[in-house]
Formats: sequence, structure tokens, C-alpha cells
Amino acid sequence: MELLDESVVPDRARDVKRRAREFAAEHIEPVAADYHASGEYPWDVLEAGMDAGLVAGNIGEAWGGPGFDLAQRLALAEELYRADAGIALTLQLASFGCDLVETHGTDAQRERWLEPVAAHEAISGLAVSEPDTGSDMAGMTTTADETDDGWLLNGEKYWVGNAVEADWLTVYAKTDDGDEAHRNYSLFVVDTDSTGYHAEHIPEKIGMRASKQGHIVFDDCLVPAENLIGTRGRGFRMLADFFNKGRVIVGSHGLGLAAAAIEEAWSFVHDREAFGRRVSEFQAVQHTLADSRTEFEAARALTWRAAEQVAADDDPGLWAAMAKLNATEVAVDCAERGMQLHGGRSILAENRISRVYRDVRIPVIYEGANEIQRDLVYRQSR
Repeated sequence: MELLDESVVPDRARDVKRRAREFAAEHIEPVAADYHASGEYPWDVLEAGMDAGLVAGNIGEAWGGPGFDLAQRLALAEELYRADAGIALTLQLASFGCDLVETHGTDAQRERWLEPVAAHEAISGLAVSEPDTGSDMAGMTTTADETDDGWLLNGEKYWVGNAVEADWLTVYAKTDDGDEAHRNYSLFVVDTDSTGYHAEHIPEKIGMRASKQGHIVFDDCLVPAENLIGTRGRGFRMLADFFNKGRVIVGSHGLGLAAAAIEEAWSFVHDREAFGRRVSEFQAVQHTLADSRTEFEAARALTWRAAEQVAADDDPGLWAAMAKLNATEVAVDCAERGMQLHGGRSILAENRISRVYRDVRIPVIYEGANEIQRDLVYRQSR
């Protein structure tokens, strides 16, 4: 069984999808288990992805990137996450936050920060969440105070991809204290070699172990005035638009993981015998696989429909939230069923299904926990 067929993928995205599948088979699948076990940063796979033109796809051609549209990024992600979520996330995070600079920055900012990432000479990241605050974007406490010399940042950020590895980050910080909380935040580019920037890796994770997240402390970190992205006080709105596209892509993370869980379970039950016949011949097993396949196909249809709606700016917040919510939770369900079908062997670390089972716990949380997505779906339905 091989899922993730091209039938729902627009023609313009099929070449990227095929390249991603070939890359995953050659560079990710053979080393995925080793990187999951070691928890090391997969620099060699990242460099191979750069050489293959599959990294920094979110940067436009004007600034040296491939300029992948949302459908192409979706097609790329579902293939990479099917192979291994941790390595896939590393490839994706190498240019994380660049969209914000390209959409809201000046030409000088785009030239300075985007072109090196597009040329694979630098790595970026995005710092939003904090140790005590995740989905509450209007409750972040890291501050940026305007001074004669620029902006002085103080506070902490947590769960930041490439906090240690990146050359620069887009940082979300509080710049005002007005009654309208949504107008109190702005975005800045912070070079990671700045004085007052301190980062370390967070403790070991149970899943997506080949992707590194960090804890950042800003201690009177001085950022030049020209590093402000867009307009002061518009950071919340900028991120809201950014996350609409991001949540659709996170839906594809779920699709790739769900496909991996179903394919692994299918292979296992068709190869294994119990009570004198193949496990796949039991009706209960067949029904379990039937449920997984049906839910997967429904989630995939919704996610690709959401990509169209978001690209057309047609209720993007609603569709992005539904796609992220549904696809990531289907991945959890498929992984749990796959574990059950594997029986006692499911808990062996050497088995791929156990790795998928750990990985699916993470996309239901990042880019806004699914409880927040349910709030968004209800509020934006009409």
C-alpha cells in the first residue's frame, strides 16, 4: 500500500511532490531511525535538501528562492513527513519566519536577510512561544523598549526551532501596553550573535528528535531600529496571517504521519500470522484499517480544499484551523490504531510505528494547540 497519490494535487505541484518522494527515499528513510535514536541535528540531510532545491521553498524568486506556492509547499511537506517528521521539520525550519520578512519587510531587509537563506548560506527561525505562554499570542511578556540606540529586548522564548543553530530569528515582542492587547506587539529580526542573546537546547523530546528546539533568554539585547519588521504594533496581525498558511502546512504534517502509520500497519498485518491465518484476514483488523483509510482520505481532501481557500484569501482562518485540527488528530488516531495492530511489538523502539506514535503528539500542539483551533472554527463559522 502507498498513500499520498497525486489525484488531489494540482499539476503545478506534482513535480515538487515527486522530487520530495525521491529525496525522502534516498536521504531520509535510510537514516531516520538513527537520527531519532541519537537526537542529533541532521546537518548532512539538510545540506542534501539544500542541494536538491527542497529547502527555503517559501522564499520568492526575487530574493533567490524557489518561490513555491502553498500547494507546492503542501505537496513537499506531506512527502517529507511521511518519511520522518523530525528530519522533515528540520528542513522546513531552516527558513522559518522568512515569509514574514518577505511580506512585511523592506527591500533592504529582504536583501539582507532573505538572500543568504535562499542561497543556503544562513538559517533562520521564528521565536513566538514563551516558557509560560504558548497559544496566547496576546499574553506574551518578552518586551522590546525603544531607545535612542534601537530596541532593547528582555524576556524569554521557548520551543524555538533553530534557537541555537540559526543565524537570525524573527522575534515577537511586546512594544506597547495599550488597552487593545492585539496592538501591543511587533516583530523584529534579531541576529543570534547579538550581545544579550543567549540560547540553549531544551531537554530531550520523545518525538521529532532530529529537530532541535531551544530556550532563549534576551538580556538587554540591543536590536537596531532598522530591524523592526513592518509597522510597530502590527505584529499580532502579521502572525495571524502567517499562521493561516502555516496551519494548512501543519495539516500536511498530519497527513504524512497518518500515511506512514497506515502503510506500516497494513504491511505488518499482511505479513504476520496468528491462530493459523494471516492477521489481515480477521474482520476486526480489516475494519480498523478501513476506518483509518477513510479518515485519512477525508482529512486529505479537507486539507487540500483548505489550501485553495487560504490561497484565495476566502475565510482563510476558518479553513486553516479546520485543516490543522482534523489532519493532526486523524494522524493521532491512525498511529494509535497502528500501535494496537502491532501488538506487543509496537513498543519496541526499533519499529517505525513507535516512532510515528511519538511524533504525532507534537503537531496537535504547535502552530496553535487544537483546542485553540476549535475556538477559531466556532467563532469564524457562519
